[in-house]
Amino acid sequence: MKAKKCLLALAASAIALTGMAVTPDWQGQVDELIAQGEFARAEKVMKSLPKRVRQADAVRIDSLRTIMQRIRTDFRITPEQGVKMIREKMPEATDAQIQHWKDTRALEVMNIDGKEMWFRKSVGNLWLLGKEFAAQNAADNHESFLTRRKYYLEAMRTPADANGVRDWRRVNITFTLDVKADAVPAGETLRVWMPYPYENLRQRNIRLEGSNHPVTMSEGSKHHTVYMEAVAVKGQPTHFEYTFSYDVGERHYSQQDLIAMLEPYDTASDEYKRYTGDEPRHVIITDEMRALARKIVAGETNPVLQAAKVYEWIGHNLPWAGAREYSTLANIPQYVLENNHGDCGQVALLYITLVRSLGIPARWESGWMLHPDEINYHDWAETYFEGIGWVPTDPSFGRSAVGTAMNDYYATGIDLYRMASNEGVGDVLSPAKTYIRSETVDFQPGEVEWRKGNLFYDKWNSHLSVNSITPIK
Repeated sequence: MKAKKCLLALAASAIALTGMAVTPDWQGQVDELIAQGEFARAEKVMKSLPKRVRQADAVRIDSLRTIMQRIRTDFRITPEQGVKMIREKMPEATDAQIQHWKDTRALEVMNIDGKEMWFRKSVGNLWLLGKEFAAQNAADNHESFLTRRKYYLEAMRTPADANGVRDWRRVNITFTLDVKADAVPAGETLRVWMPYPYENLRQRNIRLEGSNHPVTMSEGSKHHTVYMEAVAVKGQPTHFEYTFSYDVGERHYSQQDLIAMLEPYDTASDEYKRYTGDEPRHVIITDEMRALARKIVAGETNPVLQAAKVYEWIGHNLPWAGAREYSTLANIPQYVLENNHGDCGQVALLYITLVRSLGIPARWESGWMLHPDEINYHDWAETYFEGIGWVPTDPSFGRSAVGTAMNDYYATGIDLYRMASNEGVGDVLSPAKTYIRSETVDFQPGEVEWRKGNLFYDKWNSHLSVNSITPIK
């Protein structure tokens, strides 16, 4: 599937997030126009719809317009601006060299309404993706490896429990979200969803310590959240805050131990079928994915070694780069393969798709990384091995471990500096959100809306503060 086809599916797939399964006839025309970069014509079609249709499909139309606006925002650099930015850093760059970077997608560009526009992160990404800069990037990856190796050695000083978890810590976190003053009219109610950890083998004893507004905890969603409401006051930002604590530990298995414990998969079980099948929109097992997976494993049949080969292939071949808004991509793994790069969530989805293509169950997990001086959003995966259970896998962190003594650590393990709040992608929030989410795939900074629409990131900001990480004796 090429970029045009990805865009063709984009608007319809975004609409699915609002719970509307039936696509009206007019949307096919709008989808095609968006795929062609004909945003002005797409807008004209929607404006010309009969009033009754515009009223009935108001949320659908809002979502399509939102997607187009997000693409415009992501692709906002003109070629002249982009060339100037490159030559400020690299004066010797020639026109031919810049064209080569575009041809190889080291620079990401798109035509919108007849104009070439560059992705807002494309110039910064160039220094991560251009072959000329590979040596420096390898050195940077090695520095990351040395830092992460310290966390591993730290954890190894404590024995593992029956589930292979060790070095338990008690974490205390405060999360805040501030909606800017006058983002909505005074007196309007703001609806806010924010991340919260969930119980798994590595997280336990979760407790909400306090909040500045009444809290509703999510139920039945793959995105674990706290939900709050507050009324906007004229001229004042609206502040949301809560504090929580939980226990977290490091967990990993060596490749040798996994191979020794591995049993044949129960391929008839519902869970096996679920986690080796398609999970629209971003885990689609195509013939292309199957062929690539078979090529990567090169005849290997042991699931532990197959998964390791996929993990290593990603680490060797797909460098990290700043990502487009996930909500503007119809199939993220396909996008990664077409552009030869991906951020943490993008390569996690590709890993899940590839190993599922081999009949190995895999699923999503994400939230925050809490490493000292490196607190940020982060996404990873879990791989299921019969006889052992779900084992964490972090393909993105594997980039810095490939070729080192910790080559397979993040293939079958994860450090303790995590806060997992999502056990899947693209789910309906709880309580349900009316309008398209700012992030339609993952969930980390939060979501905000009011009765007339979603509030995008430019209308609010959020922050996670780690108050303490204390060893549990």
